[in-house]
Amino acid sequence: MSNFLIFAPRITLDYWRTWFFVLEACGLAVQLVSAAQAKNLPGRPKTDKLDAMWLARLTEMGLLRASFVPPKAVRDLRDYTRARTRLIHERTRCWQRLEKLLEGALIKLSSVACRTMKAKHDALVEALDGMFDDHHGELAALLLDQIAALDAKITQLGARAAELASAMPGAWGIDADGTTAPGAGTGPGAPVLNAVARLAEIPGLSPGLAQTIIAETGLDMSRFPTAAHLVSWAGLCPSARQSGPRSRAGKKGQGDTWLRGALGQAAVNAARTATFLGERYSRIARRRGKAKAQVAIARSILVIIWHLLADPAARFTDLGPSYYQARTDTDRKLRNHIRQIQALGFTIALTKAG
Repeated sequence: MSNFLIFAPRITLDYWRTWFFVLEACGLAVQLVSAAQAKNLPGRPKTDKLDAMWLARLTEMGLLRASFVPPKAVRDLRDYTRARTRLIHERTRCWQRLEKLLEGALIKLSSVACRTMKAKHDALVEALDGMFDDHHGELAALLLDQIAALDAKITQLGARAAELASAMPGAWGIDADGTTAPGAGTGPGAPVLNAVARLAEIPGLSPGLAQTIIAETGLDMSRFPTAAHLVSWAGLCPSARQSGPRSRAGKKGQGDTWLRGALGQAAVNAARTATFLGERYSRIARRRGKAKAQVAIARSILVIIWHLLADPAARFTDLGPSYYQARTDTDRKLRNHIRQIQALGFTIALTKAG
């Protein structure tokens, strides 16, 4: 009979990590559950001993659902991708501090140039005409040195994350000759691409973002029965609030903040492309605003990711920016516009253009 152990920590704390990893390394089948599930069930009074007895009883009856804890290989990749994300945020803060320092010297570069310094010569010379003295130069040199050091560390973490992602057997592709290995699935004619390459085909997703998403969701999509389950786990859909005939808009769950951040960045990137996702962003943004459009595109990208990871042989195919226009009912659209014009007190006669 195999040993089985359940551990139910508070969901807001990280104290469970030590015990989970140690017990897992000892060969025990450890199941992590959310304390909210046990809290919502009637039971014994609140003491540590009675809590343990009550959790054991609920587990025996099968009333607790196990939380998602990825395997060790994915957890290691997650440590590197999250460290890289933190350093990227710190580098952004350094750029902002440098911009603030230059503004204190009456130099406003952000209005005429970006970090790539693509600006007209006259406008750049005018922006540089300020009160920049020695102490500004010393502070700017320190910030630039810090940015350069962060760039080197980010590159190092990115290379290590790529190495770990390619080393996972579930991420391997298949070459044209049928062989599979850490470097397989990258050449021409490969029937199955590696996981990072499959996700990188989605508009807005770079290999770095693909590694971050794999580090958060894992490669085994059997943990999420449908794409809707993955979307709900990521916190990209509202919860249901229905009682009798009344249905109210529920609040969005907390979800995985690291996954939502990567998907949000991918959605912003996809919005600038002439693809189906870019056109979908434009259509939703006109009606409901840019914030809701970004969440909608992030959700669409996550649904695509679920299908690509659930079926390794699947490949992303863009529907094109004209997908909606090709399926528009022209007669119905004309009737709607004519009805609106007539409501304003005008009549109109339409003739088809030659």
